[in-house]
Amino acid sequence: MGRGDKKTRKGKIFAGSFGKTRPHKVKPKATPPKAKTEAKPKKTTTRKTKAKEESAAE
Repeated sequence: MGRGDKKTRKGKIFAGSFGKTRPHKVKPKATPPKAKTEAKPKKTTTRKTKAKEESAAE
């Protein structure tokens, strides 16, 4: 029971194989990207246009 035995850990390391005795490191599964929410339109009013709107409303 040593390097030539594929059932032991040392044998699997020597043979370069993986299995139950020497499991492979599993990469974490990539999570799917989250669905984007609808973008809110930006307000483009400035002070000048706001003042004009207020004076027009009066």
